[in-house]
Amino acid sequence: MSIQKTLKKKTKKFIKSKHMLSSLTVASFLESTIVPIPLEAILVPLMQARSEKLWLIALMATLGCIIGALFGYALGYYLFDAVGDWVINTFSTPEQFEGVKQKMENQGFWFVITLGIIPVPFQIAMLAAGATKYSLTLFLIAATIARSIRYFGLAIIVYYAGDKAEKLIRKHKTKTMMILTVIILAMWGVNSFF
Repeated sequence: MSIQKTLKKKTKKFIKSKHMLSSLTVASFLESTIVPIPLEAILVPLMQARSEKLWLIALMATLGCIIGALFGYALGYYLFDAVGDWVINTFSTPEQFEGVKQKMENQGFWFVITLGIIPVPFQIAMLAAGATKYSLTLFLIAATIARSIRYFGLAIIVYYAGDKAEKLIRKHKTKTMMILTVIILAMWGVNSFF
């Protein structure tokens, strides 16, 4: 049996599994903490195949990410000196992290929202928020808003586009990310005036 057929068979088994939602939550946790591979690769096909659980899938993906964000924040808050260098070198560079830390201190809430939506490793925002002792409440609110926009946005696309959602997302991904980034930067700019 070819690898592609085996993968398709395992994916179908996962989609119909009674553990699908809990497994998705774990996958979302892992994606937000240690596996910098976008969850969308499995999320959109899963939403298309299990459209009757569309909103629950988006909720569980968001929940897994928020648990991961809390873990990442705690890691930065309590263990930055011990593991910070490894995380920075794995997901970024020391110079990039220093820039992130500066932005976290100056524009924390909007910065977390931005990094939570656009496709960059969210691990950096979590670690920086914890390392700078940014408000945990504000961090969790911003992370929840950002990841809800990301995952429920996908659910809305799947709801309206159905089986064409994956193709539509792939075709317009860059354009959509640019528009979202401009909107967030505009909101960020307005916020900096107040």
